[in-house]
Amino acid sequence: MSRKVLLIEDEPNIAEAIRFLLTREGWLVETHAEGSDALQVIQGASPDLVILDVMLPGKSGMEILRDLREVDGMQSLPVLMLTARGQSRDREMAENAGVSRFMTKPFSNTEMLTAVRDLHAQATQS
Repeated sequence: MSRKVLLIEDEPNIAEAIRFLLTREGWLVETHAEGSDALQVIQGASPDLVILDVMLPGKSGMEILRDLREVDGMQSLPVLMLTARGQSRDREMAENAGVSRFMTKPFSNTEMLTAVRDLHAQATQS
């Protein structure tokens, strides 16, 4: 069974680092760098997990998450949100929008792998 992650991140270095890390762990990783059409890309990709940056060109990760949670069948899709700003207000907004987990940049490889494994395990149990 292939495990598929859709990574929506506009910073090429971060996207490549995460893609490399998860690919080594056996994940199929698709990347996307634009916020404006991210919802359509998520729906078309049918990923097992979405990693979503907060600050994206075109549309913010918060807006994408809110829109995603309104789509039938997408309420339980695990979403790991990344942000360069770890303020509690951002975290609160993400939780209110339905985020599964929140991670502040910079993060370690171990933190990323643990979060992805945990979210995938939770999703496959429910």
